[in-house]
Amino acid sequence: MKKYERYKRIIHLTASFILVILLVAVYMRFWYKLISPSTGVWYWRRGNWVIMGLYTIMLLFFVTMYGGFRLGDLEKGNVIYSQILSMVFVNFITYIQIALLAYKFPKIWIFLLLMICDMMIIAVWTNIYAVIYQRIFPPRRLLLVYGQPHALEILGKLRQREDRYKIEKIVSIEIGEESILTMADDYDGVILCDIPTSVRNFILKACFQKSIRVYMTPKISDILVRNSTEMHTFDTPLLLSRNSGLTPEQQFGKRCLDIFVSVLMIVLASPIVLLTGMAVKMYDKGSILYKQKRLTINGKEFYVYKFRSMRMDAEKDGIARLASEHDERITPVGKLIRMTRIDELPQLWNVLKGDMSLVGPRPERPEIAAEYEKWLPQFKSRLKVKAGLTGYAQIYGKYNTTPYDKLKLDLTYIQNYSFVMDLKLLLLTVKILFMKESTEGVASSEEAFGDRDEAWKGKDGKA
Repeated sequence: MKKYERYKRIIHLTASFILVILLVAVYMRFWYKLISPSTGVWYWRRGNWVIMGLYTIMLLFFVTMYGGFRLGDLEKGNVIYSQILSMVFVNFITYIQIALLAYKFPKIWIFLLLMICDMMIIAVWTNIYAVIYQRIFPPRRLLLVYGQPHALEILGKLRQREDRYKIEKIVSIEIGEESILTMADDYDGVILCDIPTSVRNFILKACFQKSIRVYMTPKISDILVRNSTEMHTFDTPLLLSRNSGLTPEQQFGKRCLDIFVSVLMIVLASPIVLLTGMAVKMYDKGSILYKQKRLTINGKEFYVYKFRSMRMDAEKDGIARLASEHDERITPVGKLIRMTRIDELPQLWNVLKGDMSLVGPRPERPEIAAEYEKWLPQFKSRLKVKAGLTGYAQIYGKYNTTPYDKLKLDLTYIQNYSFVMDLKLLLLTVKILFMKESTEGVASSEEAFGDRDEAWKGKDGKA
């Protein structure tokens, strides 16, 4: 692996280039033989080049956006899903584009056949490249160093990617820095999980000197420092962390985007809203909507609206509970609308009213937030911006991601906010709609607050 490591980017770019060439070549074949003749739209050479260029640009944009080129970083199934989703968007937009050029809709079977060919190419290319990639770049042999015992929960995540990571030894930081550095020479890298900052920095500097790869789980302070602004007012570099949330101009641009997109989505989703409301009502004759108090910017309370997915007596004892992995309170209709996120559609009205934004930290219930803040005081830092319909933690995390990790993801969004980031996260939301792990409930062992608290507290009772 070390022999080919410096050529990794070249190998990856070459494989991606081959995929793009194959997909564009198939489309141009369809264009010349089926699409153009059926619509009566004929172009000279440069016109055909423009058609090919537009298709290529859209292909590169969507496949890059959804991670379709990231084989090795993402698991093979995720890459295939990303590529197919990208081609659905590309071919749909192309279909509309040609309809506008020809003043009539092309025959739909042509594009369905094109989509089938694209899927075959994607499946073959991804599987062949996965085999080649695995042989050239086998899993890295890693040494995992942990501080608190709860840090070992990362093992479950790493075991899901055994094609990339192979944990060969696990040691506690208590054995000493020098012993760890001696061991590190025998591995392809070191993973540092929740160890004291001073010790971590010592190991990091030593590994830098030895050119040893280091993976780290960041602390909240790391996220704040990482997104600071560099200042060169003096001969001593300064890092400025403003920590004040969004600027007035950012808030204005974000609000304009919220109003425009929420109005558009309310209109487009109205048939789905109507059918969903009928299905919820017909199942058990209960209420269609579920109203629940949540927290938004600066701790302001508001009522969030959702399609009801649980039984009417789901919380008859008055105790707030997160949905578990196999929660019996969820109705059959509820399982479907939760899986597809349709239950969240009524929140578009919350966005339009100004209670929420399209993108931001997901709003927590006051009772649950209070429990988290007992052992994680920084959890309230999520309230520096409006709560969101979707968010950074929803895109890059899961429903059952721990509160501490959700906080780190949300702070990454707050510290890096931009108008372009909001647009990107809205597009990426489409990708996670049908990904099972994004809607999984918490494990049954974590349902109670006490279990979650103990799992994420250190020996001193602090997160």
